[in-house]
Amino acid sequence: QVSLTESGGGTAPAGGSLRLSCRASGSAFGAASMIWFRQSSDGGREGVAAMTRPGTTIYADSVKGRFTISKDYTKRVLYLQMDRLKPEDTGTYLCAADHGARGPRLATIGPADWGQGTQVTVSP
Repeated sequence: QVSLTESGGGTAPAGGSLRLSCRASGSAFGAASMIWFRQSSDGGREGVAAMTRPGTTIYADSVKGRFTISKDYTKRVLYLQMDRLKPEDTGTYLCAADHGARGPRLATIGPADWGQGTQVTVSP
């Protein structure tokens, strides 16, 4: 059974920090790449950070220098440390396990598993 479960969302002031977690079961944690996406209230979805199985990372320009993606291999958890938050970081954050990725990218290209998401709200 493959599942991804996000947690750690909430409300933070601009300039604050949150750490999101994505607990993976089944084959999800061994996927070619794991990606954090942000979905806005209008339904638009963008990749913000990704980490390939070997550990290469990539970030969207909008979060570079503020967000950090990492993995705990023992706990099988993918993290997204979000610092210096901005109101435009508000959205639902979902993690995805892309089993068909060829290198780091901020989009899924192969069969992928998805979590349900966790809401992040950043107040001005």
